[in-house]
Amino acid sequence: MISIGNTLNELERSHRLSVAALDSYTAALRNMAQYAVEIDASLTAPHRQNLDALADRVASGKLEAIEESRSTLRGLLREYRDSASRFLNGLREELASTARALEEILDSLARGDGDHETRLRNAIRQVREVAADNSAAAIRAVILPAAQTIEECLEKIRAQQQLTIAQFQAEIRMLHQRIDMLETAVALDQMSALLSRAAIEQRVRETPPPFCILMLRVQGIRIAEARYSRDVAAECAAAFGKRLRNGLPLDAIVGRWGHEEFVAILRVERGEVMKAAKWATENLCGPYSCIHNGKAVHPRLQVSAAAMESGDPPANLLLRVGEFLGAGGS
Repeated sequence: MISIGNTLNELERSHRLSVAALDSYTAALRNMAQYAVEIDASLTAPHRQNLDALADRVASGKLEAIEESRSTLRGLLREYRDSASRFLNGLREELASTARALEEILDSLARGDGDHETRLRNAIRQVREVAADNSAAAIRAVILPAAQTIEECLEKIRAQQQLTIAQFQAEIRMLHQRIDMLETAVALDQMSALLSRAAIEQRVRETPPPFCILMLRVQGIRIAEARYSRDVAAECAAAFGKRLRNGLPLDAIVGRWGHEEFVAILRVERGEVMKAAKWATENLCGPYSCIHNGKAVHPRLQVSAAAMESGDPPANLLLRVGEFLGAGGS
């Protein structure tokens, strides 16, 4: 009887612990939705809705929903991070453009056309000389106050211009500070960006030997696009590109040759590039977690790789790359 009672107590305690953990997990998801950084309404609102929907599925207590939530949450956070990074990058470019425009305006104001001021002051001097003439006694009372008023207005305009220049300088300093902050925020994303096929071809032509070329054919991106959406395919390709870059030396030049084709230029010996090719086929194959309609999906990628050394003329190297990657690389 004592043993049964102890067992029941343990079961009850375990049940309470499970309920508390589930409640805490659900609350954490809702808190993440509530306190998500407000980047832009078009980005933050869907992110919060997806997190709330995930919290609702987890709160149901179904084992399948709880197990699935791990990859879904990771995908939602990654998607929001990438979207925020793209938004910040666009904002940085917009701020940089605004700063350049303000600098041009400031330069124009600072240069100004001093000839206008000189001519205006000469005109005021001539008016005063005419008014001082004894034959102009009748109009002296009108001309002298007018000249004085014009000169005062000129001084005010000049002071306002100097104030405007000072304000523009302060605004430009602030914009440059914001640009620096945004550049820091997107630096990592820019480092992980993949070069285009044209850029890779140019690098092959310009890079002095010796170097090696790693070529990768990936199957599954087109399937992901057909089964889910173009966004899922793009997310899957980006995730593959990041995994590829993270597994290669820091000085590797990595690019996307085609829809399912990737190329890397490595300054390593042939033995090392063959190890990189083996690593790619062993570690880059498999499921990739992506978000589709607020839920995690896991398209699978299959990778085949080959490598070659420099030595031939660049045109021949590029021809061999195209032959390996096939028509899909065009």
